[in-house]
Amino acid sequence: MATALLCVLCVVFCATSAQNFKLKFKSATKPVRLFTEEELRRYDGSEEAQPVYMAVKGVVFDVTRGKEFYGKDAPYNALVGKDSTRAVAKMSLDPADLTSDTSGLSEEQLTSLDSVFEGTYKSKYPIVGYTASRILKDDGSPDEDFKPEDQPHFQIKDEF
Repeated sequence: MATALLCVLCVVFCATSAQNFKLKFKSATKPVRLFTEEELRRYDGSEEAQPVYMAVKGVVFDVTRGKEFYGKDAPYNALVGKDSTRAVAKMSLDPADLTSDTSGLSEEQLTSLDSVFEGTYKSKYPIVGYTASRILKDDGSPDEDFKPEDQPHFQIKDEF
């Protein structure tokens, strides 16, 4: 009788633990989202109820956790609501650098960009999508020639 009771308690405990595990560790079910420049601008930290998004190398990160850095009136607010790849590479807040254009950057700046991309953004902030300009042509049609593995200074380990 004691053995049967112990078995029942064990089954109940295991079932309860399994339910708790499922609730705490849900797998991601959201599809990858593509952001146009206009859509990304909506997440610039100006509205308290909205999350704060920033793109680096075409990858859109939710930097809301870092509101003290990226939120409204914060020191790095200029970087959010857009793809700020060049600014991150140059460690610049100059409005001319707030773009995804990496042409003309030095090897040192590109190395810095990769380091900050991997060490700061990918390790600290969740990826919520990608900029449409990475995958679409100017007219909005899919770019059949786009190959993530061919993108300069971009590692695709877990982005796609």
